[in-house]
Amino acid sequence: QAAINNPNVSEEAKEHSRQAIDELEAQPETQELRAGNDDYKDEVRQNAGYKATLKNPNVSEEAKEHAHDILEERGAL
Repeated sequence: QAAINNPNVSEEAKEHSRQAIDELEAQPETQELRAGNDDYKDEVRQNAGYKATLKNPNVSEEAKEHAHDILEERGAL
């Protein structure tokens, strides 16, 4: 993608880069990898939310215990 945005690269090279990107994105392996990364990102974001819960003074002790239990189960503490 760097070549596509580089003003020093010829239009022919930019078009070749676009085609290569399109081919890679069409492959099932690329789509599966992206889907797996999304799942991982979702868990990371969830864990961040639970960790924030532990430090938030406006959250009940029950909610903090629940967040702690989940983080402990996930090995995220």
